[in-house]
Amino acid sequence: MKIVVVGDALVKSDDLEKAAREMNFGETLEIKKLEWFSDLPKDKFQKKIMEIEKNGPENITLPAGMSDATKEAHALFVHLAPVNRKIIEGAPHLRLIGACRGGVENIDIEAATEAKIPVIHVIRNAEPVADFTLALMYTETRNIARAHHAVKNGIWQKSFANDPYKTTLKRMKIGLVGAGYIGRLVLKRLNALKIESAFYDPYVKKSDLAEEGLNAESLPLEKLFETCDIISLHMRVTEQTAGMINKSLISLMKPSAYLINTARAEILDRSAVVDALSNKKIAGAALDVFWHEPLEKDDIFLKLDNVTITPHIAGDTIDAITYAPYLLKDVINDYFTKKISKMQVNKY
Repeated sequence: MKIVVVGDALVKSDDLEKAAREMNFGETLEIKKLEWFSDLPKDKFQKKIMEIEKNGPENITLPAGMSDATKEAHALFVHLAPVNRKIIEGAPHLRLIGACRGGVENIDIEAATEAKIPVIHVIRNAEPVADFTLALMYTETRNIARAHHAVKNGIWQKSFANDPYKTTLKRMKIGLVGAGYIGRLVLKRLNALKIESAFYDPYVKKSDLAEEGLNAESLPLEKLFETCDIISLHMRVTEQTAGMINKSLISLMKPSAYLINTARAEILDRSAVVDALSNKKIAGAALDVFWHEPLEKDDIFLKLDNVTITPHIAGDTIDAITYAPYLLKDVINDYFTKKISKMQVNKY
């Protein structure tokens, strides 16, 4: 059994190899380790991440030796390394691709689907992102970050832009756009706090959530924006979801409502969000992701008094990335046992 693993600046090829050897292939493994910008410091590697998330796997520098190594490979495991159509079509024996991250922008899913190769991924930082999402809800609605910043700068601030709407989370209805893995973890936390919740996800039924012991009202997208006090986004960027949260939807939100985004900036229409915040059409927003990172010094978001900004750190914990290969190992072993997985990205 020939396996190729590709490490990078965040996930070591050694860890990918160790995880692969703990997968239940039932055969002797021959593992080839490759590297993709593994020597770059984290800040410079972030630019590679942004590039591949925006442009996909085509026209991106491939790991050295990847084309030759994958010709005879049966399985390919990566973190952020590009897996483009040429690689997939040049690997006739390939029968499994694994990615130890939630986003799979670095993999040509269409090509894998055409070749009937399952793509299995993991949400390596799902728990941290779910925690952070809830934290942003509290932080924005109760002005925690703004108050801290003011006091640190010698201002004992007691009034804020959202003063007419301040209340407890318990009195709010929270709407989740996307009820996938992370969305469900957020919902689990909201259910534990007994906070009224609703969701929109065309691929998930209320009964699906009920089977996992979760409770939320299923609503059409427009109704969710009309009725909920907090809208929290939890979906991937695709051709269908890019710019999906547009001016029309945001205009449906209550003046007292908040928008939370720990997913991807491209889901949102930037101008619509700026307009809603600048003109106080909504009470506020909390954003961990942006269209260009880092923000320029003159970015309008830095001038607004009704938005909480964090620098794309929702999933940034000491163990989330390093443990990802072993999380992938568990998911793939479960897939081998059940012959099906909720973490399979493509269907054919």
